[in-house]
Amino acid sequence: MKLEFHGLSKQFDQGRVILQPMDFCDEVHTLAIIGPSGGGKSTLLRIIGGLLPPSSGTLAINGEELPKEEEELQRYRKKLGFVFQQGGLFRHLSARENIVLPLTKVHGYSEAEAGERADELLERFGLGADGHKKPAALSGGQQQRVAIARAIAAKPGILLLDEPTSALDPEYTTEVLDIVNELKEEGLDFIIVTHEMGFARHACEKAAFLCEGKLMEYGSSSEIFDAPKSEQLKNFLGRLLEWNM
Repeated sequence: MKLEFHGLSKQFDQGRVILQPMDFCDEVHTLAIIGPSGGGKSTLLRIIGGLLPPSSGTLAINGEELPKEEEELQRYRKKLGFVFQQGGLFRHLSARENIVLPLTKVHGYSEAEAGERADELLERFGLGADGHKKPAALSGGQQQRVAIARAIAAKPGILLLDEPTSALDPEYTTEVLDIVNELKEEGLDFIIVTHEMGFARHACEKAAFLCEGKLMEYGSSSEIFDAPKSEQLKNFLGRLLEWNM
């Protein structure tokens, strides 16, 4: 995908600036957005996904500029898949129903087509026997696998993931990241906001470091992790690696 933005910024009420005006243009397939909390990572991802309007600037994916009108935004979002920190599953629906509902209500699938697609994905992600269960009866890792299945069910062009493993135990973190990596191997483009530095370093082609609302560094993941240029990135990586064995 070609991701491009110019003068992109975001501020909220009382003039609180979340993202400083930034420019970016590159062809990316797997991008990790890393940085300290409050640096603007999730805000940038939500702007890219058409969930949050920028305060200024323009953004385009594959030459298609981010629309401003809600009807056009809905069409824009249909081309993307989303996975959030807590999965965002409908608590009153089963795992299978969570996948079927958007396919029928948003993407125009018939009930039979949607059911077949849901069953296919549940089986693929090791949840074939759990489709009848509601989220409360699933583990955290299972819930996120359902969320990923739902996000890719309509075969989006791009998958956006906002810290999908932040609330998971290490064993569940691994199983979720394994699935994302498997999707990468199949050619699905994705952008992930993550604190999992090993995944960002080894599974993502490019990495962007956001800090204090600024895009401070960008490049191949090997460059970002092996030869950080800014003091902010050096300190950020140093703190994360301090207690690693």
